[in-house]
Amino acid sequence: MKLSPNTAPIEPDNLLIRMHNQVGAAVDVTGTEDRARWACHGCGDVHSYSSIYLAREDANVHATTCRAAYHRLR
Repeated sequence: MKLSPNTAPIEPDNLLIRMHNQVGAAVDVTGTEDRARWACHGCGDVHSYSSIYLAREDANVHATTCRAAYHRLR
């Protein structure tokens, strides 16, 4: 199976955690312990938080419910 840019995007230097949503699109948590954000490569949602713990928890909830596999052309 060939992976799409959504399931295996290039890992940023500040990647902390990578999860996958229900259809395999990556949900990345990036930043530091004091300032983190998550971004879904499936639906495009992005959220910022004051700690990695809050970002990780919310990203996990999003990954378990998101079924989007949209690929934006740049």
